[in-house]
Amino acid sequence: MRFFKNPIGIRFKLVFLSSFLLVIPWLGYLYILEMENYLRRGQEQIVLGTAQALATALNERPELFDEGRYAPVRNSEDLYVYPVFNPLSLNDGTLNDWGAYQQYEAVYDINDYLRTELNPSRYYNEDDSLSFKTMVGSHNGSLYAYFKIKDKTSIYRSRDSLSINRSDFLRITVLPEGSETIRHYVVSPHEPEFLYPFEVNTDFSDPRHEERISGQWYETDNGYEVELQIPMSMLGAKLGFAFFDVDDQDLRNVESVVATYGSADIQNLGFLRLPTPELDSIVAGMGYTNSRIQVVDRSGRVLLTEGDIQSATGLALERSESPVFENAIIKFIQEKILNPLYYQILTNPSKDFIDELYSSVSREGSHLDSAFQGIPNTQFRTLADTQTRLLEAAYPILVNNEVLGAVVVDQNMNGLRTFRNQALETLFNTMLGVMVAIAFGLFLFASRISSRIRGLRNQAEGIIDDSGFVQNTIISSKNSDEIGDLSRSFSNIVERLTQYTSYLENMSSRLSHELRTPVAVVRSSIENLGLTATDSESGVYIARAEEGVSRLNLILTHMSEATRLEQMLQTSEKERIDLRAVIYGCVEGYKLAYPTIGFSSELDNAEIDINGVPEYIAQLLDKLVANAVEFTDGREPIRIDCRTLRDHAVVSVSNSGSYLPESMKDRLFESMVSVRSQEQQKQPHLGIGLHIARLIVDFHGGRIKVGNRDDIRGVVVTIILPRFYR
Repeated sequence: MRFFKNPIGIRFKLVFLSSFLLVIPWLGYLYILEMENYLRRGQEQIVLGTAQALATALNERPELFDEGRYAPVRNSEDLYVYPVFNPLSLNDGTLNDWGAYQQYEAVYDINDYLRTELNPSRYYNEDDSLSFKTMVGSHNGSLYAYFKIKDKTSIYRSRDSLSINRSDFLRITVLPEGSETIRHYVVSPHEPEFLYPFEVNTDFSDPRHEERISGQWYETDNGYEVELQIPMSMLGAKLGFAFFDVDDQDLRNVESVVATYGSADIQNLGFLRLPTPELDSIVAGMGYTNSRIQVVDRSGRVLLTEGDIQSATGLALERSESPVFENAIIKFIQEKILNPLYYQILTNPSKDFIDELYSSVSREGSHLDSAFQGIPNTQFRTLADTQTRLLEAAYPILVNNEVLGAVVVDQNMNGLRTFRNQALETLFNTMLGVMVAIAFGLFLFASRISSRIRGLRNQAEGIIDDSGFVQNTIISSKNSDEIGDLSRSFSNIVERLTQYTSYLENMSSRLSHELRTPVAVVRSSIENLGLTATDSESGVYIARAEEGVSRLNLILTHMSEATRLEQMLQTSEKERIDLRAVIYGCVEGYKLAYPTIGFSSELDNAEIDINGVPEYIAQLLDKLVANAVEFTDGREPIRIDCRTLRDHAVVSVSNSGSYLPESMKDRLFESMVSVRSQEQQKQPHLGIGLHIARLIVDFHGGRIKVGNRDDIRGVVVTIILPRFYR
């Protein structure tokens, strides 16, 4: 009996159980996250220590926070000077060399209009189409600035005019160092050209060429772009820019002005936001801490910035630059398969972020509020629209136990995240390799076990053939494990079963041989007794004894019939015979032997040649017809057909009657198996008839099968024999 095959085998179970080892990478992941927390705390203490060290150097230095030099912050008027670390070209016609500095540009528009100096009670017109963007930086002792001016009408200075305020122009207002008098410089070009600035009086009179200011004026689709360079020696504490707009080509009167200040006087002119030389020299020594350092005063105004937040990773972890051999396949798997999978849960740090507070003129936050109260503090801040986190520490600067400012040290967490990602990548790769190796080893181990079990199963299935004979044995395994013990146990059982089966197979022939002599003695004794018996009552008992001896003799004949046939088949030689003629002759004989049973046949007209023995074919049909006669209900004649099907001859014997039980279809051809009821046991039957039929079919190289009819209630036996070809 074949059972349903379970698709979940030993290999799958072992691999499934091994998948629970994935908890190890999960524990490793949690461990690295916990380690990241410890490193974050350590980095927090390092940043706070850096701020403390710098604040200690700035303590008791009140001159660094001179309020006369640093007035309160006014964001719309003060100009914050950014340090520029690369040379700027003023004659390339573009602002490309300003690069990322353009993100810090300030915008001045309708809210930044200027009153006239000549008539303070009158304002210029407020033209909402006029505005400009500016950016101020310092490099190598010079102040650089650019302006993106939006102006709907471009009016240049006429080459015949001596006035410099009768066209669109830019005014630069400066309060020089150590002076109390404001100076004005005007750039009023004839066309897009290199700058030719003039120093003028407050009323734009007496223009004098100023050669220290240089730059270039460009024209754009919606206005102008201006780049200029001013030596730091010309500047002082205050600086302002104003763009004067002329819209009428004929009248050439100034219609509106947008400026960085409210009015060009000492009180309202914006401050030039530059760090003091003292602060610069003190903080410069802290520039190697891989941090961004800012010094702020009590109001939160930024006095000095050192370092770049994009590169201030704090924990610097660079991959080894030594040449390492990399397999192309492993590299492809790592970059194209594993990394995209890892970074579904990991955060990939990036340097492409912008800190808006860096461009502000003041700083704020809970850490600064705490520092201004004299308590050092740290905080984490996540930049908007990014996954970048910043660590910020503030430490108070004290003068006579009074807080005058604070040192702010910032670092991004990219270095720590890079370290975590590298550790997790190494962990995942290692654990993945270990898991693959373990899973592969378990798979091989399970495959080995499965193959041994399948081999044992195949041997067990091949022990008994379709006839029920034991034809093979199980080869015992030499392995000392449980499967080896099972194999040896099966081998011992099969060996004992083979001996017992052999005894049963030979028992019928031995009984037949041993019982024939006693039966002959009994028969002869009964015959002699019959000759001497005179009364009728003794004759009845003698007749019953003779009938019993006859039945016993028939049983002995049936018991030895299969054995004799097997011996005969071993010595018989096949010949070419016409199967159609043999069947036709047998059918005619059955009509005479069973006059009360109807027979019908359908035979091919042509000869059907096979390689066989006609006597055995006739004996085969005798057994099948005898069964059909016993089981027919007489509603239809017994039908015997013979036809060809490609390279085979097909013979079928069918009868109407009861159905064959499904459980007996595959067992009818075994020895000593019968489905006859007690009512059908008119003569002794040992279930050998169909067994003999199968032996004859096997001898002729064919197949025999039995089944229920589909057209009517009954049974059909089909024989398939190979045809003979020259």
